[in-house]
Amino acid sequence: MSPDLRRQIWKEMQVTGDRLRGVLPEDSRHPQGRNPHAHVAGCVKERFGCSYRDLPDERAEEVRTYLRELEEAERKNASAAPENRV
Repeated sequence: MSPDLRRQIWKEMQVTGDRLRGVLPEDSRHPQGRNPHAHVAGCVKERFGCSYRDLPDERAEEVRTYLRELEEAERKNASAAPENRV
Protein backbone atom coordinates (compact mmCIF):
# COMPACT_ATOMS: atom_id res chain seq x y z
CA MET A 1 0.00 0.00 0.00
CA SER A 2 1.28 3.47 -0.80
CA PRO A 3 2.56 5.52 2.14
CA ASP A 4 -0.21 8.15 1.96
CA LEU A 5 -2.97 5.58 1.77
CA ARG A 6 -1.29 3.55 4.52
CA ARG A 7 -1.42 6.58 6.83
CA GLN A 8 -5.09 7.15 6.04
CA ILE A 9 -6.03 3.54 6.74
CA TRP A 10 -3.97 3.51 9.96
CA LYS A 11 -5.77 6.65 11.15
CA GLU A 12 -9.14 5.04 10.41
CA MET A 13 -8.07 1.93 12.33
CA GLN A 14 -7.10 4.12 15.30
CA VAL A 15 -10.46 5.90 15.20
CA THR A 16 -12.25 2.55 15.11
CA GLY A 17 -10.20 1.41 18.11
CA ASP A 18 -11.08 4.62 19.96
CA ARG A 19 -14.76 4.01 19.29
CA LEU A 20 -14.49 0.45 20.61
CA ARG A 21 -12.94 1.54 23.91
CA GLY A 22 -15.15 0.11 26.64
CA VAL A 23 -17.15 -1.99 24.18
CA LEU A 24 -15.11 -5.21 23.94
CA PRO A 25 -16.07 -8.01 26.34
CA GLU A 26 -13.81 -9.01 29.20
CA ASP A 27 -11.25 -11.72 28.54
CA SER A 28 -9.26 -13.69 31.11
CA ARG A 29 -6.16 -13.32 28.92
CA HIS A 30 -6.38 -9.54 29.40
CA PRO A 31 -6.74 -8.98 33.16
CA GLN A 32 -6.08 -5.24 32.83
CA GLY A 33 -8.61 -4.82 30.04
CA ARG A 34 -8.74 -5.22 26.30
CA ASN A 35 -6.74 -3.04 23.93
CA PRO A 36 -9.24 -2.10 21.21
CA HIS A 37 -6.52 -0.81 18.87
CA ALA A 38 -4.70 -4.15 18.95
CA HIS A 39 -8.04 -5.90 18.49
CA VAL A 40 -8.79 -3.89 15.34
CA ALA A 41 -5.32 -4.51 13.88
CA GLY A 42 -5.58 -8.23 14.65
CA CYS A 43 -9.03 -8.50 13.09
CA VAL A 44 -7.86 -6.74 9.93
CA LYS A 45 -4.87 -9.06 9.68
CA GLU A 46 -7.05 -12.12 10.23
CA ARG A 47 -9.66 -10.99 7.70
CA PHE A 48 -7.23 -10.10 4.92
CA GLY A 49 -4.49 -12.64 5.67
CA CYS A 50 -1.81 -9.99 6.03
CA SER A 51 -1.16 -6.59 7.53
CA TYR A 52 -3.09 -3.70 6.00
CA ARG A 53 0.31 -2.29 4.94
CA ASP A 54 0.88 -5.27 2.67
CA LEU A 55 -2.41 -4.91 0.80
CA PRO A 56 -2.56 -3.28 -2.63
CA ASP A 57 -4.06 0.20 -2.88
CA GLU A 58 -7.06 -1.25 -4.70
CA ARG A 59 -8.23 -2.94 -1.48
CA ALA A 60 -8.25 0.22 0.66
CA GLU A 61 -12.00 0.74 0.31
CA GLU A 62 -12.56 -2.89 1.26
CA VAL A 63 -10.57 -2.30 4.46
CA ARG A 64 -12.63 0.82 5.22
CA THR A 65 -15.85 -1.11 4.74
CA TYR A 66 -14.56 -3.88 6.97
CA LEU A 67 -13.68 -1.39 9.73
CA ARG A 68 -17.26 -0.08 9.72
CA GLU A 69 -18.64 -3.63 9.78
CA LEU A 70 -16.27 -4.64 12.58
CA GLU A 71 -17.34 -1.72 14.77
CA GLU A 72 -21.00 -2.47 14.13
CA ALA A 73 -20.55 -6.17 14.92
CA GLU A 74 -18.65 -5.50 18.15
CA ARG A 75 -21.32 -3.04 19.29
CA LYS A 76 -24.05 -5.59 18.58
CA ASN A 77 -22.13 -8.24 20.53
CA ALA A 78 -21.72 -5.85 23.45
CA SER A 79 -25.39 -4.94 23.51
CA ALA A 80 -26.31 -8.63 23.53
CA ALA A 81 -24.24 -9.18 26.70
CA PRO A 82 -23.86 -5.83 28.51
CA GLU A 83 -22.62 -7.47 31.71
CA ASN A 84 -19.39 -8.46 29.91
CA ARG A 85 -18.36 -4.94 28.92
CA VAL A 86 -15.00 -3.52 29.96
